[in-house]
Amino acid sequence: MYTEQVMDHFANPRNVGEIENADGIGEVGNAVCGDIMKMYIKVEDNVITDVKFKTYGCGSAIATSSIATEMIMGKTIEEALSLSNKAVVEALGGLPAHKIHCSVLAEQSIKAAIADYYTRQGIDPAPIVGVIPECEGGHCH
Repeated sequence: MYTEQVMDHFANPRNVGEIENADGIGEVGNAVCGDIMKMYIKVEDNVITDVKFKTYGCGSAIATSSIATEMIMGKTIEEALSLSNKAVVEALGGLPAHKIHCSVLAEQSIKAAIADYYTRQGIDPAPIVGVIPECEGGHCH
């Protein structure tokens, strides 16, 4: 049911934790959904130099958070913004259909952290990052 990559990132998640004095922090999901992802980024010269996450959720949520951090480490802000949930799923070798929302949350947590970074820089994030959907009625979009 789960690929070797999913199991590896679940059992041995990379980049877990918090970044003190992070340049951007993004949190998506809620307790009703059952999954909460919080992403921390450090940015120097428009490049993500450090990224950490804290996720409360299922194994797929942890695995997607873990691999997403690896996929944006060392990338420019623009490259990180282009990371799609589909790319996260592909990097994990696939996810069961009912767990795809976890990859969406991973993408959204990165965008939320970047939006926070832009806000702290005095830049309106909305035209760049777009709207970050929230969980409504217990379903994450």
